[in-house]
Amino acid sequence: MDRPDWVSDTVDPGQPSAARMYDYYLGGSHNFASDREMASQVLDLFPDGRLLAQANRAFLHRSVRYLLDQGIDQFLDLGSGIPTAGNVHEIATEANVVYVDLDPVAVAHSEAILAGVERAGIVHGDIRRPDEILDSPVTRRLLDFSRPVGLLMVAVLHFLGSDDEAAGVVSRFRDALPVGSGLVLAHGTLDSRPDEVKRLEEIYRESANPMTARSHSQIERFLDGWDLVEPGLTWAVQWRPDWPDDVPSDPSWCGNYGAVGWKR
Repeated sequence: MDRPDWVSDTVDPGQPSAARMYDYYLGGSHNFASDREMASQVLDLFPDGRLLAQANRAFLHRSVRYLLDQGIDQFLDLGSGIPTAGNVHEIATEANVVYVDLDPVAVAHSEAILAGVERAGIVHGDIRRPDEILDSPVTRRLLDFSRPVGLLMVAVLHFLGSDDEAAGVVSRFRDALPVGSGLVLAHGTLDSRPDEVKRLEEIYRESANPMTARSHSQIERFLDGWDLVEPGLTWAVQWRPDWPDDVPSDPSWCGNYGAVGWKR
């Protein structure tokens, strides 16, 4: 088939990608048949999977607005994925934003969207190599590391298989940021629907991005060195909801823990 102009020759359309599958869950169009086929397996397992993705996205929006209200005006969004409506730079319109993703389709589409947007840029990078991201010319142009930064790690750490590696990634970025910086973290968990989540891990094992869901206590370890704001590490839908009455009676439904904290 003909390749769309946003697909480079280095992309294998037959290899599903977590970023493109997430794009599909959110109603995007930058995905391939292989992504849709694997996403359909996930949706067979989690019929509410699109709502889960939307709930996770809503948590990102609420937490970014919170950091903005606290004076943060620059953001580093790790594992930003394929941009859909409500990107960070669209919420934080007066802030500088650096997006980072490993998926070349996510990067290419971000570059197209951000063309002419002076306050935002995209880095093609792997969070397992923090120094390359921190030293990128895009990062250095847009972010001032002498002032607080909002570090966004939403639905990205569960694509690192080792607890030690994930903890090390968070601590390396934490150490690079000044006191007063904020962290937004969301992570998929085994604590709700464990049988289905184990099957989910098996499905993603066949993608370019195998995932590892973790327990509350495992995720807590990644938050060392951050002072969490209330209500701490909680179900993402319970984190400062815009409409508290709309929080489901069983918030574990969302399958993700979320937290926001400050570097002390």
